[in-house]
Amino acid sequence: MTQYTRSVLLGLTLALASQGAAQTMIETVGAAGIQNTLQSAGTPAIPKVTVPAAPGAASDAGSAATPAVTVTPLTAEQQTQLEAAQAAFRAGQLPQARAAFESLITQNYTNPAPHFGLGLVLFAQNDDKGAAFEFTQFAALAPTRFEGPYNLGVIATRQGNHEQALTLYTQAAGLMKDQAGPAAQRQVLEALAAEQTRKADFAALSGTLAAIGTLDPQDLDVQYRLAQARTLSGQGAAALPGVYALLAQAPARVDAALLLADIYVAQGLPDRAVRELDAAAARATNGTDRSALLLRKAGVLAQGGDTRAAVFAAQDATRADGRNAAAFARVGELRALRGDRPGALTFYQNAVKLAPDNAAYRAALAGVRLTLNQNAGAAADAALALTLRPDDTTLARALFVQGVAAYRQGQYAQAIRALSSSQTRAPSAETSLWLGLSAYAQKDYAAAATALGESVKLNPTPTARLNLASALLASARYAEAEAILRGLVSDDPKNAEAWYQLGLSQRAQAREPDARTSLKTAAALGNTRAAGALR
Repeated sequence: MTQYTRSVLLGLTLALASQGAAQTMIETVGAAGIQNTLQSAGTPAIPKVTVPAAPGAASDAGSAATPAVTVTPLTAEQQTQLEAAQAAFRAGQLPQARAAFESLITQNYTNPAPHFGLGLVLFAQNDDKGAAFEFTQFAALAPTRFEGPYNLGVIATRQGNHEQALTLYTQAAGLMKDQAGPAAQRQVLEALAAEQTRKADFAALSGTLAAIGTLDPQDLDVQYRLAQARTLSGQGAAALPGVYALLAQAPARVDAALLLADIYVAQGLPDRAVRELDAAAARATNGTDRSALLLRKAGVLAQGGDTRAAVFAAQDATRADGRNAAAFARVGELRALRGDRPGALTFYQNAVKLAPDNAAYRAALAGVRLTLNQNAGAAADAALALTLRPDDTTLARALFVQGVAAYRQGQYAQAIRALSSSQTRAPSAETSLWLGLSAYAQKDYAAAATALGESVKLNPTPTARLNLASALLASARYAEAEAILRGLVSDDPKNAEAWYQLGLSQRAQAREPDARTSLKTAAALGNTRAAGALR
């Protein structure tokens, strides 16, 4: 699976997880289930239960095989009080409900029901520590009930203790099977799925989603999420039957068609992916969906190196939906890759018109302008991109364009500031090269040599090496310059400028015969400055 495909799938999965991230309490406990834990006994003792170390922590509550103490049933009068307290809670009368539940606990500490009710009240009052304590008591007194660990999990989720929440939801899911209805089961499983997604445990997530699918076989979204989780767990081939079954029920479903293509790409079958995308585009019922499918087709083709076909597919995407800014930007990117800079400029301009707040599109437009020597326009677009809250990569790119444009306009101090900032965020040989040229233009030869040396380390191109030699010559570091220049003329004996500078470095070291030999070679290759130096 490519990193691009994984990031697309993960983004979609996390988006689904975020929808269930704000988990809600389960507010009722099956009466029969509670009564099964009750045992008539004499005067109850105060249970020895573990108090959570921090809000949201549940320790080992609910894991014991038997209650910590003998549980005492409510009397008829206490049952009436319980029902009144529950009614007050449902009516939103939280202070009254709290007082009533606390009164019941005082009368009968070892019955789990008042602890459960008080936990709900305290949670509603944002008293997570108090709520966690009460649900811990409930879990100790009713260890076979799933509501205790589930509600403790809700508190853990709310407080960001996701490992604890995962443990508690897993425990609740194991307890609920014979005591919860389908709606409650799904609520627990969705909470568990959200934590598994956050942890990127896609194998476990697949099992959880399969269980949700069993509860509601007609939920197509769950079918899609299950196929997606299987794909992310590295079981893309195993996900295919589910995706095809989903498409059989909803042929125009775009997300499923895109997932299908991603699976085939991950299996090393990009041609099959393209055919599936073409088939899905033919089934699409509107231009927006068709455009999304064609845009993904362009991506698959480009990934396979067929940029020409990718351009056509992306342009088809723009025709299917004239408001798809991403499609216009993709055409711009592909045309730039193919050397069609004027074409790239046009499509990036359209992308920016459609999405004026997209920093990446604006920075890309600035980059194309730079390649067309539209330096003032490139600088303006780069400056605008910097105001649009760009991500780190886009920020570094916009600063680079701004720096090069400034250099070309003779604004060397501004160029150094922008390029230095870009290099700090995303070091590159190209940025170091332009930073060195800017420093050289300001006659700061030591800084130029440092920057150009870094460029050579990152990518020893002939241009970077030649410019480094120039900076070393200007810094009177003649022997170092000569070493670099000898390497250059060895690699390319027809490099007239390298021969010329080699002659200068040798002359500066008082080796005139060697210098004249190098300068004569440079002059013979057409370097006019070398010819002048020989007079």
